[in-house]
Amino acid sequence: MLDLVPAWPAVGSLAGGAGALGLALAIREHRGRPGVDWFLGVFAAQATWCLSYGLGLLVADPTLRAVLEGTTWLGIVWTGIAFLGFALEYTGRSDVVRSRLFAAVVGFGLLSTALLATNPLHGAFWTGFEIDPAFGVSTASYAFGLWAYLVVAVETVLVASAVFLLVDTLLSYGPLYRRESAAVALSSLPPGLALVAWTLELGPVPQLQLAPLMFVPHVLLDAYAFDRAEMFDRNPTTSRAAERTAIDDLADPIVALALDRRVVRLNPAAEALLGADAETARDRPLDAFLDPSVGTGGEGDEGEEGGARETVEVDAGHGAGRRTYAVSASPLTDPSGTRVGYTVVFSDVTERERRRQQLEVLNRVLRHNLRNDAGVVHGYGGLLADRLEDPELARMADAIERRSGALAALGEKAGTVERLLADGAASAVAVDELVEGVVAETREREPDATVEFDAERDPEAGGGERAWGWTTRVRADALRAVVENTVENAVVHHDGEGVERADGGPWVRVTLGREGGGGGETDGPARFRLTVADDGPGIPDHEVEAVESGRETALEHGSGLGLWVVAWGAAAVGADVDYAEREPRGTAVTVSIPVVNEE
Repeated sequence: MLDLVPAWPAVGSLAGGAGALGLALAIREHRGRPGVDWFLGVFAAQATWCLSYGLGLLVADPTLRAVLEGTTWLGIVWTGIAFLGFALEYTGRSDVVRSRLFAAVVGFGLLSTALLATNPLHGAFWTGFEIDPAFGVSTASYAFGLWAYLVVAVETVLVASAVFLLVDTLLSYGPLYRRESAAVALSSLPPGLALVAWTLELGPVPQLQLAPLMFVPHVLLDAYAFDRAEMFDRNPTTSRAAERTAIDDLADPIVALALDRRVVRLNPAAEALLGADAETARDRPLDAFLDPSVGTGGEGDEGEEGGARETVEVDAGHGAGRRTYAVSASPLTDPSGTRVGYTVVFSDVTERERRRQQLEVLNRVLRHNLRNDAGVVHGYGGLLADRLEDPELARMADAIERRSGALAALGEKAGTVERLLADGAASAVAVDELVEGVVAETREREPDATVEFDAERDPEAGGGERAWGWTTRVRADALRAVVENTVENAVVHHDGEGVERADGGPWVRVTLGREGGGGGETDGPARFRLTVADDGPGIPDHEVEAVESGRETALEHGSGLGLWVVAWGAAAVGADVDYAEREPRGTAVTVSIPVVNEE
């Protein structure tokens, strides 16, 4: 069958070399991308290997045949070196290419090139060279020198290392680079195995080297990687750089610990925090750099004095004083799920802690000092208003009484704010009962105001009963704060010029309903809808805009802090708040409350 193609070993070898040159031309436009320049070197070495051997098979002159055999070995020497350089750079390990170890590999290639050029003097590559024809071509027989065996061994190790890097990429980064990495890794196997077989003189025609012919399937697999798999349009360098950046470039200090809590790795921010470079800190306990110690939440932390802490204070040095860090520890596991260590992340919360302390102090002043002092002023203002006979002085005393009462109420709201900003547990809350209770309290506190309440009836329920379930699982204190302040703002800040009552007095209608949860595509999840409508002067636009945008603003209107309480309380229960003008006068505030864990 093979005799049908005259000089088929030469034809196959030349085809492999031509394919290598064709692929080199195809990827030239990608020069500058990771691995491309080294891959061009691979194709140059392969083309030298294949074309030299193919031409040599057609040459009968012993001297010229020996020269072409030498250039064949030159291609063999540099193919493995270039292929390893490609694999290192393509998989994001270009730092290794610049290392002394890789420089030694290149030095081996240069020394082998020099020995090839001077082989007639020492026979390091071969001795006893003679033409030994087979299959109609000028195959050659010779005794391999020790350096030739060493070159093939080194070549095999280099190619195997490159294949390992590519396979590791395939396993580490999944399907994103699977096709290109697999194709290039497999492409090296046919010529590699053929080279080893030729070196060991295996097969019926040991003087015939089949490796150049095996570059034909090699070229086809590489062509697939370049074309179909878009090899150089995306490469693992991006993923490795992202992994490195995720740790090294983060501003937060990160420390990786072994199971015995000794430092394995840390990023530059952690070096600054611990006051030690990576080399000094490595393999030392983390507790050696921090006082108090930081726990990892793993076995052995329970009951251990100075175990896991939420925060830790560290002397930052450089005149920065002590900084407060929130500590988060999580286990490191291998692919099988076995715990192999811990990751400890330090987040600088110094400013947050300072603001928290400031807020606590300010709230304490508002709650206690302001409320108590305003209470005293309010009491004396009332006494003065009752005892003064001069109408003008009595009016002033009455103003003192009212303003001091407002200040005392402001202190109460400050306490509510502090509670809202703290963490709280969710519990089952009957929304209809809570709203009814707030309405009843408001009627008792403000007897001159008209406060109506209506809970919508389930349209599927009979006999006028409200069959809806009104229970949701949220923070009860936060929901109560929302309802109380929404109703209170409508009543307290009424100007007495309403349109719903003949005397223009305060009027408020509180409506509670339910929406969504019907299972339709546009129905949405179930939510309770609380609407508080009034016929007062309305809320100034700038105050509503400030609360909705989260900007700070001067509380020019009396409802200012109340609006913030509503906003923060709504955020704590996952509710949405909408403010709208009401016709012909007033405001309609709608609070949409999520139904959570409904039975």
